[in-house]
Amino acid sequence: MKQQYQGWGLSSRYLAFGILFILLGLGLWFIHRIIEPLIIAAFIAYLIHPAVNFLTQRVHLSRKAGVNLVYFLTLAVFIGIPSTLTPIFFDEFSQVVTDTLKFFDQLIEWLNKPHTTPIIPIDFGQLGTRLILFRSTFLASLPDQVFQFLGKTSVTALWLLVILGAIYYFLAEWPRLRTGFIDSFPDDLHPEFNELYQRVRSIWMNYLRGQLLLMAIVGFTFMVAWTIIGIPGAFVLGVIAGFLTLIPDVGPFLAAALAAGVAILEGSNWNWMPASNLLVMIIVVVVYLILIIIKNFWLRPFILGRSVHMNEALVLISIILSTILWGILGALLIVPALATLCVIFDYLRRRILGMPPFPVTESFVRDSPPAPVIEKVAALKSRISRKKKG
Repeated sequence: MKQQYQGWGLSSRYLAFGILFILLGLGLWFIHRIIEPLIIAAFIAYLIHPAVNFLTQRVHLSRKAGVNLVYFLTLAVFIGIPSTLTPIFFDEFSQVVTDTLKFFDQLIEWLNKPHTTPIIPIDFGQLGTRLILFRSTFLASLPDQVFQFLGKTSVTALWLLVILGAIYYFLAEWPRLRTGFIDSFPDDLHPEFNELYQRVRSIWMNYLRGQLLLMAIVGFTFMVAWTIIGIPGAFVLGVIAGFLTLIPDVGPFLAAALAAGVAILEGSNWNWMPASNLLVMIIVVVVYLILIIIKNFWLRPFILGRSVHMNEALVLISIILSTILWGILGALLIVPALATLCVIFDYLRRRILGMPPFPVTESFVRDSPPAPVIEKVAALKSRISRKKKG
């Protein structure tokens, strides 16, 4: 006689769940240093995953061929462009360093000379001596700083290899990982989890579209601004500013620093602008501060808030707090992550309260939420029944 399988009791299941939860928390704490590179890899894979879907669904390539084409093409672009531009920027950087050292020498020479005024003589000799000491100390410590930099660079290279490997893994194995996770639950929950996945996926895809729109607007705006000021290479600088917008705060600052460097070296192409390159650089910095304030406090919250159906003030507060707590990565991911948590929390809340797992309408709060379809149908049935009785 075949013995019937006896499942675990409720207390045993709760005990096993508690043990697994504690072990999971300990494991995450133990590997917390590698979580951030994995998050970066997952986000980059998410950014280029639509290209893989396009090649597999529209061009009808195999999954492996699409992943290889997108991955290595992206890798070639991100390695080839810096490799091409490095000699140009290196020459400009060398010129800036040379000019800075010449200015430093002239300043020291001027400080060491005696200066008199109609009232009292002024001696800057001590300040010049301190600058000479600072320069000699800085140059003497350069070898140690170079060795420290090389040590940090080698560790960074290892993390970069981890990120590159994780990106390829996420691109190649994501369908299997998603299907395996959903199939690990009972069959009757598969439709709900597929629906939950589609809702979360729509949040991240809308966020990606919002980021692309923000990059396009910022790039075009800075290109127009640099063209009006007359900075050489305004189009390229605008494209760089738009692309670097993906990195919150640091990206636009790097783009503005690059534009300011071009301004201090080349000046303006227009005759009506100030002849001094320093004044042109100051104008560039002022324009950057005005535009970046508009972008951070109005444009970015507006576009990202609309993309994931969140209030603009909540988006702004979340980005500021996440920047303080978790840095650039937190500011980059907080908006879609918060919207995702809202969807998952709403699903769990409805399941716990015995309600349908998903509302008929969207679960995001609106100023004037539409009436649910069920209420409309009930009202229509009530009117029909009253007419029949009448």
